[in-house]
Formats: sequence, C-alpha cells, structure tokens
Amino acid sequence: MKRVVLFVLTNLAVLVVISIVLRLLGLDVLLARRGIDMGSVLVFATAVGFAGSFISLAMSKWMAKHLMGVQLIEQPASEAERELLAIVRRHAERVGIAMPEVGLFDSAEMNAFATGARRDHALVAVSSGLMRGMTANEVDAVLGHEITHVANGDMVTLALIQGVVNTFVIFLSRVFGTLLDSALGGAREQRRGPGPFYFLFVIVLQILLGVLANIVVMWFSRRREFRADRGGAQLAGTGNMIAALERLEQAHAALPAQLAAFGISGSAARGLAHLFMSHPPIPERIAALRAAQLAGQL
Repeated sequence: MKRVVLFVLTNLAVLVVISIVLRLLGLDVLLARRGIDMGSVLVFATAVGFAGSFISLAMSKWMAKHLMGVQLIEQPASEAERELLAIVRRHAERVGIAMPEVGLFDSAEMNAFATGARRDHALVAVSSGLMRGMTANEVDAVLGHEITHVANGDMVTLALIQGVVNTFVIFLSRVFGTLLDSALGGAREQRRGPGPFYFLFVIVLQILLGVLANIVVMWFSRRREFRADRGGAQLAGTGNMIAALERLEQAHAALPAQLAAFGISGSAARGLAHLFMSHPPIPERIAALRAAQLAGQL
C-alpha cells in the first residue's frame, strides 16, 4: 500500500509541476479559451491512466488461469507436484512472503510466470514443458526467480509505472493537441471549444506518446529481470540459475502478449526492437550473473 501511495503522490506532484509551468508560460489561458480546464484534464488523465493498470493487475491471476489454462495444485497427484510445492514453499519462507498458489499449464515450451495484485496472494505457474525439459536444480532456480518477482512486488510496481506513463500520455496529448489545434486556428482564436483538428491531433499524439511510454515500461521490465535472476541465484545457486537460463536460450519460449512481462523468458529482438522487449537477451542475463559472481556479490 505504501508503494501505491508513493507512486500516486509522485505522479500527482509531477503533474502539478507541469500545470504550474503551463501557467507561467500563459498556456493555461489559451487552454481555457478552448474550453479545456487543466484541473479537470489532470483528474481525468490520472483516473483513466491508473484505472486500466489497476484493473489489469486485479484481474491478472484470473486472466492467467483462464488464458493459460493453469491447473492449481491443491492436492499433489505425483512426486513432481509435491516437489514443486515444496520448492515454492521453501523459497517463499526464505524471502518472507505467504505461500503463493502454485499451478501447472500445458505447454511444450519451457516457461514459468508469477502474477498477482499482492505479494501474499500471488500465483506461480510452471509449464509442463519446463517440468519435462529441466533438471530439478534448474526448476529450483526458475522458481527462485519467480518468487523473487513476487517478493520484490514487481507486478504491482509495473502496474504503477504503467499507470504513471498512461496519465502523462493522456494529459500531454490533450494539452499539445489543443496547442497544435490553436496554432492552426488563426481567426478561431477567440472561439471556445476544440477546433476540427483537435481530436485528430489527440489521437495521433496519444499513439506517438504511447509508443515512447512503452519504451519506459519495457526498460523497467528488463531491469527487474536482472534483479529476479540474482534473486534466483541467491535462492537456488548461481550455477543453477545460469544453467536454467542456458536451457531457456536453447529452447525459445514465449508467453502470450498479456503475460509476456511476467514470464521468465521473452522474445529475442535486435536494433530498435530491443527497446520494446520485456526481457533482456538471455546472454546479457547470464553475463550479468557471472559478473556479479566474480565481484563476490553472489
């Protein structure tokens, strides 16, 4: 809850600073002439920007279960399922979180993910392909990685960052849309209300700013993967974490777009496409672990 309050207050503080700058530049008067109340736009942008992110976060476990067909392990039916529960419980106790729900989903690809709106009400799911294709030590490391995501509150933080950037996209697209529409208005300067180009500008700006905002969100997503790798190494051993990543590199695995940021591996990309990756390339992750090991940090 403290994290949510801090992000919201930070978001509001930055928006207030922007509104003050617009006022000092006299742009608030121009916006008012066009029938745009800056305070109302701020409230609207914040409400809409955060609403989508929090709704998505609140529904993340439900979505994961239905989208991926996750079957929760309530009464283990095999030794492998019992071992899976035991590993998750051990890692959860070490990082100080409540035991997450644990499930399996049917997929030939090796992957796993963690999701949930709260650290103590999370879901960790593993693919059948990962269970078949990895050694026990590698599975241990993958689960350590996912439990680290939960312990770090990465799902909540990602939703908050998405909410912040959404707010700026909505707010700035309307402000700049009004300014551009006014610049083309000429004789319409004194007329209240948006001109004929306003909505076109808002749509185009929202798309362009949304692309830039997504770069910020994906940058954070990649940073948290490095932290989760280190957490997995601390919980299950650096050698096991590296071995698990090497195994994933050999068998390309990807989750659906809605869950891609929550999985242990993602799609590879080159050039500018790298900016939109939710996960760093696996060789970079392995190199980071080896560097930390050499530096005595693991």
